[in-house]
Amino acid sequence: MKRRIIAAAALAATVWMLIVCVPAAHARFRQPNSEYQERRSRLAAGADGPVVVFGYTGHEDASEVAIFFQEESFYYLTGSSQPGAAVVLLPKAPNGKATDGPSEILYLAPRDLKKERWEGPQLGPDDPAASEKTGFAEVRSFDKMEGDLQKLSGTYSNFYTLLPPKGEEGYPHLGNWTAWMHRVVPNAKLKDIGYAIFAMRQVKSPGELALLQKAVDLSVDAHLDAMKRMRPGLFEYQVSARMKEIHEFGGCSREAYSPIVGTGLNSTVLHYARLDDQIEDGDVVVIDVAGEYGGYAADITRTLPASGKFAARQREIYEIVLGAQNAAIDAVKPGARMYGEGHTLQEITQKYIDSHGKDKNGKSLLPYYIHGVSHHLGLDVHDPGERDRKLEPGMVITVEPGIYIPEEKIGVRIEDDVLVTKDGHQLLTARLPRSVDEVEKVMAEGRAASLSSAAGGN
Repeated sequence: MKRRIIAAAALAATVWMLIVCVPAAHARFRQPNSEYQERRSRLAAGADGPVVVFGYTGHEDASEVAIFFQEESFYYLTGSSQPGAAVVLLPKAPNGKATDGPSEILYLAPRDLKKERWEGPQLGPDDPAASEKTGFAEVRSFDKMEGDLQKLSGTYSNFYTLLPPKGEEGYPHLGNWTAWMHRVVPNAKLKDIGYAIFAMRQVKSPGELALLQKAVDLSVDAHLDAMKRMRPGLFEYQVSARMKEIHEFGGCSREAYSPIVGTGLNSTVLHYARLDDQIEDGDVVVIDVAGEYGGYAADITRTLPASGKFAARQREIYEIVLGAQNAAIDAVKPGARMYGEGHTLQEITQKYIDSHGKDKNGKSLLPYYIHGVSHHLGLDVHDPGERDRKLEPGMVITVEPGIYIPEEKIGVRIEDDVLVTKDGHQLLTARLPRSVDEVEKVMAEGRAASLSSAAGGN
């Protein structure tokens, strides 16, 4: 009885510490208005016609559990998370023509007071504080946008917007608004502004890096917890659920992508998402799970032995993947390339895997490395833009080689997030163990703590 009272008191103290003593999670901050203004100015300066970018309408997902998240490029330019918005940016008029009005306009949907009773207040175009809150000198009702664009078509022959990928309809959002633009300004030539926006998005500002690091830190916390709790008998979805809890408790607005927790044969499936199998002794478990904070995504993968110790063959494959990853990380610096010509990160990892280890038939392991080594990180987990572009300071990329051998039920992927600096690189995920010995040590410490806690509760 006394032991139960002590345990209850300890639990109460722990809860009190969490509520009172632990600092509250930071809010999901947007950047200052000045940063969005600077981005818009840079973008407009490179165009010879109006730039028109649409946010999501809020009707893209009609399910009862849908939560609105803004279109990433629109958010990048405006910081606005309201549905039904758009932005028009105006460069200097061609041939010295005069244009009346502002150089940039934010269009917001008119307020719907009945809807706001259910969903909360929204900023309207007629709100006296609209300019101050948004950083736009001119904020207009969306229903005025069509007439404004038609008027501008008398001055400009080119209009820029986000066009669907060539040969594809793309997401309905892009196709729908492109068709709308063709109808509203039928004589204008529509050009794609996506490449320019995506190139800007690839190089992160200090404010963006702070949000991205927060996403990384919370994701690392979740991975460390998974290492400590991993054991045979758990279900894949239980690992994922616990990690998501840590993300959201820390302030993540959502997962950066659909969580991947694959045990045994599932570890060899790259985008395995079913998560309903039970983890068995002797399995390796690929855990590719990360959160999104303030709109910015982390992307982290670790491969764990269910039993706490890698078997000899599992360790061999793991160390080959780790060696390939280390070789690629060492090469990250300004001027390096992920893909394309020269000594790329992809080539580095391919050559390493091809020259280390063999499959069961004595052949190269390279055919078991079936994906790319890297991608950009940012507002999207696979941030858009030219992937053959030379790396520059401020870019954040993943480095994630892997080997997947279905006939041996061994899949290993190790993925970390790397910032390109002026002198080389910084490993944003450095706090999360990568080597076999470090991983096994954390797992052993977690099991010891679990056993100690269980013994203390008896």
